[in-house]
Amino acid sequence: MSSPQLSSTEQVQQQDTGSPDSRKVPTSGGKTADHVVNFSNTAHVSKSRVSLRRGNLFGQSPAKRKIPQTPHLQENVDPQINLLIRKQWILYSVTPLYKFSYNQLQEYSRQLSFFIAAEKQKRPAVEAELDLGFTVKFSSISTLKATGLDQPAVLIQIAQRSRNAAEKAGGKVLWTGCFCCTCADDMLEAVMEDFTCLPLFLVKGSESLLTIVGTWFQQTFDCCFSRLTISSMNLAWMAAMWTASKADSHTVATELTFSVPCSPYPLDISYAIHPDDAKAFWDSIHTTQGEVHQEEVDLFMEMLYCHFHRHFKIYLSATRLVKVSTSVAAAHSDGKIKILHTRYLIGVLSLLTELAISKIM
Repeated sequence: MSSPQLSSTEQVQQQDTGSPDSRKVPTSGGKTADHVVNFSNTAHVSKSRVSLRRGNLFGQSPAKRKIPQTPHLQENVDPQINLLIRKQWILYSVTPLYKFSYNQLQEYSRQLSFFIAAEKQKRPAVEAELDLGFTVKFSSISTLKATGLDQPAVLIQIAQRSRNAAEKAGGKVLWTGCFCCTCADDMLEAVMEDFTCLPLFLVKGSESLLTIVGTWFQQTFDCCFSRLTISSMNLAWMAAMWTASKADSHTVATELTFSVPCSPYPLDISYAIHPDDAKAFWDSIHTTQGEVHQEEVDLFMEMLYCHFHRHFKIYLSATRLVKVSTSVAAAHSDGKIKILHTRYLIGVLSLLTELAISKIM
């Protein structure tokens, strides 16, 4: 099989994140601005020129991961599914909830509403928009269950109360959170009675509201929240696994972002590849259908590194992978995710659920 092509023009371009083709310098106060270096070219990636170094490029990782064999969701399956797509979420891991009941979601909505109102009285500056009044709504999303043991996802929405008292529907949504448990059979079998396992928590909205909601959950269900960051190792797995998934629409370039350590100013290198080329390359090294092996992930990244050095004389292996963006999803090491394709929603949530479980165990 011929080697794939890396698309676009062969060039090195430095640009500031806010102004293309510009470069900021340290200010008189010692502060510096972010830099981004973008690279793309048309050269061949040659598999024959690459050999794996001993050990794993990124540290400890599973020997292999199975690709979830779950039905692909369609956008019209559940209107709530669309709330999760093409929006940036912050990730948290959550310990099992004690005596949580799906039959009490309406009561939880009422209790959390009162709790937020009480917190607003204690801290008037918490959220200025809450002075307009708000509504809290808990709801379940059963379509995100991938196995029989999975718990239905729980969606929480805090919305601005409608100014028209005759209208029952809320207004603009100010904050959204979603508890998920997808493909977590191993952990669910070990969870004790009276506990509900929803280890992955996706959040979109202000930190002040998150603090209030998190406090209420901790007091009500004796659980703990912690920020879920993503290691370079797991970002490499995401790059490989998502490259293996061919999206029918919303096709975007496969882009890897690397942070340069020991730089006098923050410096990122952005490495873009045409998705068809990345997919063809992955297919040339992938051997087992339905699962991805660590050796394949290492080889995938190593070959990209060697190609990059051959043309730009920069060792990406000396940098840190901080972001992966594909047609399936975009993930950042600081724990941010944007799922771009409904078809692969369950697959992405399955991997994130695994990472959330490893954080709390």
